[in-house]
Amino acid sequence: MVRIRVLVVDDHRIFAESLAAALAAEPDVDVSAAGSGPAALRCLERAASEGRRYDVLLVDADLGRVLPGGRTAVPVQAGDADGLVDGISLVAGVRSAQSGVRTVVLAEKDDPHRAALALQAGASGWVAKDCSLSRLLTVIRGVLRDETHLPAALLTGVLKELTAARKHRSESERLVQSLTPREREVLRCMVAGLGRKAVAERLFLSPHTVRTHMQNVLGKLGVHSTLAAVALARRAGVGPADLSGDVVERGGQLA
Repeated sequence: MVRIRVLVVDDHRIFAESLAAALAAEPDVDVSAAGSGPAALRCLERAASEGRRYDVLLVDADLGRVLPGGRTAVPVQAGDADGLVDGISLVAGVRSAQSGVRTVVLAEKDDPHRAALALQAGASGWVAKDCSLSRLLTVIRGVLRDETHLPAALLTGVLKELTAARKHRSESERLVQSLTPREREVLRCMVAGLGRKAVAERLFLSPHTVRTHMQNVLGKLGVHSTLAAVALARRAGVGPADLSGDVVERGGQLA
């Protein structure tokens, strides 16, 4: 019998343990539970290092969004085990790090916007937390056949959200294309989180020149802050500058 390895990721301990217990009663399901995004990432990494892997992650849609004291989780990159990881960020991180693992988002309420974000991040399904166990098992087995599962009531709203997202992405791409090659390089440095001085050192430019480039970038993108520029760049698919090496462009040549 082929066994399905499932990891339940939910910071509501009672729910996570109850769901894990219900799934464990199935003869072909092995299940574990993690109480946070970082804990889930550690489980995935440990399983990979031992030559095994999880097949499906069941991720709370509201994972880490509201913390004790009213704090809100800040999305971080997968692998940052010391940070806070929200549900959508975890889905994206798992897709990037272990593309063979399917993720299904468990939600307390229908939310077309967040469901669309989950699908864009790489989720294979969105189901209600109060759905029946048989329904959940159908979804789990379905996503392993590369099916995508959404409640019928969400389909229209999700399609509208995805259409709007594509429109915004197209507009963002057009704005980024209006930048000069040097301005695009400066934008990539901004996406990487570099400040003016660091950008100047990396591109062998004066801080004054970098300041001018940054002002031009904001003006051409039609935004008023670095954060807004970075958000638009990410929508357009602009990745961060590669900071792993010292190879950069200078005067049209590699330095």
